[in-house]
Amino acid sequence: MSNAELANALLQACQQRGIMLATAESCTGGLIIAALTDIAGSSAVVDRGFITYSNEAKMEMLGVSAATLDAHGAVSRETVLEMAAGALAHSQASLSLAVTGIAGPGGGSAEKPVGLVWFGIALAGQPIVAEHQLFGHKGREFIRHETVRNALQLGLRVLGKD
Repeated sequence: MSNAELANALLQACQQRGIMLATAESCTGGLIIAALTDIAGSSAVVDRGFITYSNEAKMEMLGVSAATLDAHGAVSRETVLEMAAGALAHSQASLSLAVTGIAGPGGGSAEKPVGLVWFGIALAGQPIVAEHQLFGHKGREFIRHETVRNALQLGLRVLGKD
């Protein structure tokens, strides 16, 4: 399925459940919310998107703690869990998709290479799902595209529609 088809499927799944969704995006800079809102009628399901590229934005808009960022960094399981939870807490959504990663071409390290992306998917009343992918050093556009794809797929999986 294309990203557009995945986005449409996720919107339909949310509509069937009567839930709104929100995104909390760092490395994608709004590409996930754009994929969703490119579809006519998405306003019935999409509440908002948080573009939290800086650590300050993650703290101010989502409530990610400075202690988490200091201890684990912006690209970490701990941070994406707080991003996903914060998107629910600061919206009318019952489902949030959060991503933070290193799209490159620079910024990577041995511990956190270019292409590392953490995903957090929160569904109200359920434990937050967090996982990571290593997309490799295949270019910024590829990494961001695959991050959108993976986030939409995870959203569908959490809703039992994969």
